Amino acid sequence: MTAASATVLITHPTGLHARPAVKLTKLAKTFEAAIRLRPDGQEGWIDAKSIVKVMGLKLRSGSRLELAAEGVDAPDAVAQLRALVERNFDENV
Repeated sequence: MTAASATVLITHPTGLHARPAVKLTKLAKTFEAAIRLRPDGQEGWIDAKSIVKVMGLKLRSGSRLELAAEGVDAPDAVAQLRALVERNFDENV
């Protein structure tokens, strides 16, 4: 099984709020891989495909987010999710 992981910095001024969380989960659902998230340094992973759990993280700007995926498209999933976060979820901020 293929696995991939990365840590990314949330730079969106309002953090991982509703619209970015929807964009992140929508993108995560396009992959076959199991994708997990957690705030950097914390225990307990959450399912990146669950909007309720992603919004529940309540990550603020400046937070680090760990991404991990397992499955055939794991490297692509992590790369695309990381790029989305680094682009501030494609919002003009």
